[in-house]
Amino acid sequence: MKIIFLGAPGAGKGTQSDIVSETYGIPAISTGAIIREAIAEGTEMGLAARRYTEAGELVPDAVVIGIIKERLSKEDCKNGFILDGFPRTTVQAQALDDMGVEIDLVISIEVSDQDIVKRMSGRRVCAACGASYHTVYKPSKAGEYCEKCGNELSIRKDDKPEIVLERLSVYHALTEPLKDYYKNKGKCVEVIGQEVLADTTALVREQLVKAFGR
Repeated sequence: MKIIFLGAPGAGKGTQSDIVSETYGIPAISTGAIIREAIAEGTEMGLAARRYTEAGELVPDAVVIGIIKERLSKEDCKNGFILDGFPRTTVQAQALDDMGVEIDLVISIEVSDQDIVKRMSGRRVCAACGASYHTVYKPSKAGEYCEKCGNELSIRKDDKPEIVLERLSVYHALTEPLKDYYKNKGKCVEVIGQEVLADTTALVREQLVKAFGR
């Protein structure tokens, strides 16, 4: 099961990735998390990424793709994986193809921009371990603290409405074309994000059963 989740920032793709990962026992790979992991491990690509992050610059495609390649070569990806946050552009998607990675299913979670802005204001993150929560949709069992490591949760600067609108603009321009890229391959399906998390999960599950029979 090699799956990609697409969706605007705040659409819920990370949450669905985690649910599918737990259900099927395959790793959910978040680009941000594996870049941090590669930097911490001091891999060749991690060291390259560190130079950009320390300078406050975006990590270029070539380095991100290298880090993805390192991660997908690990043993836990042998029976499948879920990509969340990669590819972000058709150039990255083509690079994934060039690596010989055959994606089975792409699920695009559709949520309106207006709803995205409302959702983002409730997001909380743990700066220590990277875990993410939402005050309504995925609250931490520890309240204002991370249930995994106990660190105090915070609101990211880029969850402010004006920043969210900018990010949505970038998504529509650069990432949304991926839907057509994968539709042309017969691999992309759309799921309408619901107000209730369990309802979106049920729709995602329906698509997985159609694609994999389980």
